[in-house]
Amino acid sequence: PNELILGEFQRRLDERYRLSLPAELLEPLGKAERYILAKERLGCLSLWTSDQWTRSVEAGLDVIRQKLKAGKLAGRLGQVQLLGRLLSTRHRSVQLGERGRLGIPEGFREFLDVEPGGEVLLIGAGLCVEIWKPAAWLQYLGRRMPRFRRLLDRLSE
Repeated sequence: PNELILGEFQRRLDERYRLSLPAELLEPLGKAERYILAKERLGCLSLWTSDQWTRSVEAGLDVIRQKLKAGKLAGRLGQVQLLGRLLSTRHRSVQLGERGRLGIPEGFREFLDVEPGGEVLLIGAGLCVEIWKPAAWLQYLGRRMPRFRRLLDRLSE
């Protein structure tokens, strides 16, 4: 995105685990044919444009591939396997329906842990849109909010 994605919105999952994303979050995220839905932490999913996801993840994976070819990860193969497992289950390509409607796929529903008809919070997370179970969001926010000023100061130096 060319601008920070910011905002907090309440939504409800319908009976088919769908929700509509507000224009205030979709516009700065950007239009795309495909998006990537990723598991971030228990009770939280993130939505990225496919291009942005690929750029951010592929750069790191390219370094890992080079290290593997050069034999520099020989003693860390267990970590490489763990990374492979997590990458295999962590994300999925999705499309948005009419009016910015997103369907939460199986496997991601359980991770989000919100039943149909349940409330979710949509959070502009700067570079992506996050979908939170409200209790998980409050717990996360309680730990992070006291550090807000220090984070802002560091990023704006």
